[in-house]
Amino acid sequence: MLYQHDLGRSRLEEVYQGFKPADFALEMAEKPNKRYRLDQANEAMEYARTLFVGAVENRTQIDELIESGATNWRIVRMSAVDRSILRTAVYELLFEGEVPQIVVVDEAIELAKRFGSEQSASFVNGVLDGLLRKADFPGTLE
Repeated sequence: MLYQHDLGRSRLEEVYQGFKPADFALEMAEKPNKRYRLDQANEAMEYARTLFVGAVENRTQIDELIESGATNWRIVRMSAVDRSILRTAVYELLFEGEVPQIVVVDEAIELAKRFGSEQSASFVNGVLDGLLRKADFPGTLE
């Protein structure tokens, strides 16, 4: 959602309407050992929407933090995929304190491996690791 919003400059609701829980449930059902019911898909999509809207609404603060952790990198120079992953992760670190920080970082790295370039996982890991060392985020590390 953030990637689409970042590149297309669509309104939040327009982006969100393009993602249907039923489509997500069907996609997950096709994967080995993955069974999603529609209620699980609805719950996952609501959390995704929380992350998406929160990251957009707090983008200035999030981008400042990302740039402070990304030595010699401005946010506009980052790939749209890396930027979207980092924005989601930093939002989660700042505002979703119930999610352990290590889980946020691990999930961001996995997203970078799946959707980013060869260097994305290392880049995302480096930025988030640096931020965890110098910023005081709510919640626990583990």
